[in-house]
Amino acid sequence: MCAHVLVAEDDEKQARLVRLYLEREGHVVTVVHDGRDAIDTARTKRPDILVLDVMMPRVDGLDVTRVLRRESELPILMLTARSTEDDLLLGLDLGADDYLTKPYSPRELMARVRTLLRRSGRPAGPPDPVLRVGRLSVDPVRHEVAVAGRRVDCTPGEFRILEALVTEPGRVYTRQQLLEQAHGFDRYVTTRTVDVHIMNLRRKIEADPRRPAYLVTVFGVGYKIGEPGPDARGERDGGA
Repeated sequence: MCAHVLVAEDDEKQARLVRLYLEREGHVVTVVHDGRDAIDTARTKRPDILVLDVMMPRVDGLDVTRVLRRESELPILMLTARSTEDDLLLGLDLGADDYLTKPYSPRELMARVRTLLRRSGRPAGPPDPVLRVGRLSVDPVRHEVAVAGRRVDCTPGEFRILEALVTEPGRVYTRQQLLEQAHGFDRYVTTRTVDVHIMNLRRKIEADPRRPAYLVTVFGVGYKIGEPGPDARGERDGGA
C-alpha cells in the first residue's frame, strides 16, 4: 500500500530516519519541522496520513490535531515522549487516531501506519506523485527519472539522492545528509561516495556536466537542486 505520508518532526535526525523507513515501504514522504508548517502542508498537499510529534515549535502537536480535526478526517499518528495516561488520553480526545511513545521501534511505527491506512480506506497513493523541476521529473513510486521526456537510468543510491534534492528545490543538503538518504547509516560508506553519485548523475541529466543547471554545488556546504531558466534544454546535443 503506497500513500503520501506527512511527517511533522522537529528533530531532523529522527525525521530522516522515519522518512527512510517510510520510503523503503514505497510511500511518498513530505517532512516538516514545526506545527505551523504541518497545518499548512496538510491543507495544501492533502496527505493520506500525518505522523505527528507532540513537542513541536510554533504550534505543538496537540493544537495541530485540534485544528486539523475540525477540518478533515486525516488519520493522525501521534508520537509523544509523554507517557502519563492523562497526556495520552488528551491526544486521543482531540482526535488523534493512534499514538506511539518514544523511544519506539521503526518497525512498530511502520505497522501502525499500515494499520491506520487500512482502517481509513485511503487510496493506494497520491494522484500525481511525480516530482518536477524544470524538465527534470522524478517518480518516487515507479523509481523513474526523465529529462525532457528522455528516460534516465539511475542506481538506487543515485535515485535516492536525486529524490531528496528534488523534493525540496533550493534547499542545500550536506554530504552527510545525502549519504544518509542514499545508504542509510552504513558506517562503511564515506561522504566521498556522495560526490561520485553527483558526478555520475550530472553525466546523465545535465546538458553540460561541467556547467550543471540542476545539480548545483554550494561550496563548503553540499548540493542543491537549481531551477534552470526556460532556455535550459536539459539534455545533451545529439540525444546522447
